Amino acid sequence: MEIKYIDTHAHLNLAAFAEDVLAVAGKCAEEGVVVINVGTKASTSKRAVEIAMETFNRAQVAPGGDNCFAIIGLHPINTVPDSHDEEGGEAEEFDIDFYRELAQKGNVVGIGECGFDYYHTPEGSYETQERAFIAQIELANELDLPLMIHTRGPQPGKESPTGRSVYHDVYEVLKQYAKVPFNVHFYAGTSEEAARFFELGGTISFTGVITFAKDYEELVKSAPLDRIHAETDCPYVAPVPYRGQRAEPWMVKEVYKKIASIRGEDEEVVREQLLANARHQYGLSL
Repeated sequence: MEIKYIDTHAHLNLAAFAEDVLAVAGKCAEEGVVVINVGTKASTSKRAVEIAMETFNRAQVAPGGDNCFAIIGLHPINTVPDSHDEEGGEAEEFDIDFYRELAQKGNVVGIGECGFDYYHTPEGSYETQERAFIAQIELANELDLPLMIHTRGPQPGKESPTGRSVYHDVYEVLKQYAKVPFNVHFYAGTSEEAARFFELGGTISFTGVITFAKDYEELVKSAPLDRIHAETDCPYVAPVPYRGQRAEPWMVKEVYKKIASIRGEDEEVVREQLLANARHQYGLSL
């Protein structure tokens, strides 16, 4: 398989793909797309690893099929009761032994997604989220794996639990504890906040939202090309021209193209640089 694109944050491990996950992974392989599936709790992290191993096994009989990798961890919304995770379930504590053992299995390239979510979580949950966040950072440090970071601020009209930006709060925890690279996925902060993450050695990533919302254009233009990634966060936010459909990882090519268009740069140059960024961040020898 000729690698053309890498979707650095996908969720083929969620229920939306329960019926056709290997078919979608196969289409990605045909399109030259490598997929990094990101866990949200124990069950979906385990499923991300299973998908990676299933595509690896398939590649033994159909060369080019080994195109899925896994990031494992506990999403902040799943650290509290009344989870808004699409698969539901009870609140979980981060079981470091479980994730340490899971990380030894095939094609695990990172820890997360971890961080802070002030949108879906109830008041008084900051300390619980912070405890799980720090524990995952410590595991990533131990295993020398990069972190996948989730950030979402409060609903409109509401204050964050700290009175500060979620990006500020995530930055402070990373600055204090992280010894490994990290990616702030689905980035929607300011250029100034992005610059602080870059100073810590981090990267940011953009989704299909940039194909239909103009709010991100200045940020896409100003960010160093070697510090950004493209992702789908599928099954959510399908890019133009697939709006209204279930997002799938092969659609990430539209995000690549839009980044090049916004920046006014050669599409092939941007594609090659984003590939290099993802290979370097996640240690992919593709």
